[in-house]
Amino acid sequence: MSLSCGIVGLPNVGKSTLFNALTAAGAEMGNFPFCTIDPNLAIAEVPDDNMGRILSHVETKKVIPAVIKVVDIAGLIAGASKGEGLGNKFLANIRETDAILHVVRCFEGSQVVREEPVNPKSDIEIIDVELALADLDTVQKALDRVSKKARSGDKESIVQKELFERVATMLEAGESLRANDWSAAESAALKPLCLLSAKPVLYVANVGDDDLTADGKHAQVVAQHAEATGAEWIAICTDLESELRNMDAEDQASFQADLGLTELGLPRLIRAAYSLLGLQTFYTVGPKELRAWTIHAGWKGPKAAGVIHTDFEKNFIRAEVYSVDDLDEFGSEAAIKAAGRMRTEGRDYALAEGDVCHFLIGP
Repeated sequence: MSLSCGIVGLPNVGKSTLFNALTAAGAEMGNFPFCTIDPNLAIAEVPDDNMGRILSHVETKKVIPAVIKVVDIAGLIAGASKGEGLGNKFLANIRETDAILHVVRCFEGSQVVREEPVNPKSDIEIIDVELALADLDTVQKALDRVSKKARSGDKESIVQKELFERVATMLEAGESLRANDWSAAESAALKPLCLLSAKPVLYVANVGDDDLTADGKHAQVVAQHAEATGAEWIAICTDLESELRNMDAEDQASFQADLGLTELGLPRLIRAAYSLLGLQTFYTVGPKELRAWTIHAGWKGPKAAGVIHTDFEKNFIRAEVYSVDDLDEFGSEAAIKAAGRMRTEGRDYALAEGDVCHFLIGP
């Protein structure tokens, strides 16, 4: 499995700049409304220090990091759910994503076209309302579909009708779908609808280079909104990140030191997205390949093995497991085994972040 994120926001808040910094894919940027007129799609590598640690001890021919799929659509505006602007045409492109990165402008300046004053709270509300209205249309269509079967006495449709009516009422009242405690059955029934306002959201406060600590009033509005709605947030200067991404390693390190930055914002953003979705990474390594695999925290051995191949889950026997820390301490798999630190784990073992695994699979 891999993480997929859809980038949303008003026009000219820095969505495509963030996309470029994340992916180095060269999305078009410009100082005019609706610069992005087609959805931008890219695959970005997940920054991972553990991969380098493993490679310092193990020789392998190929390295395959974990990746995220990033979708950048045209800016949404008020009325997008009813067809206004260009962004409405591409909402379907982010319905299949796992999470939403909601970029909010938190910087002043005349270098970006905008008639209204910078107002993060209003900007957030516009996007949230448009996503909710788009979802309401989706739910009402689903209601029309199941209502016919419900009238004929179909039990599953009756349950779905009651659920969809409750969801429609929540959307009309402006209640948060993502904050609601849905049962497993309800979540399963809602999953095919791919509701945008039910997806986990990470608010990205796009700050200026004069507010890298995000203490400014605009960034704090985003922080307060995230806390009030149970969401996550992170502050990034997308212009600076994009500039740093295009530097060589030596110049980048020097520039970071001058700015007092111990870490770029993009690794923090990806970690925040992983945390938002409860994801973690394990590794498989051998002479041919080192590969990072993304799973949900708490997954046990068979299910984790299933991300490598579906047959692995069904035919799982056991796993040989050690940690990246073990590899640093002992220097090789052979030394880990000799020290008795190579563990044999069965079907009930929940993988930990940074585990290195060899799975034994039956016929």
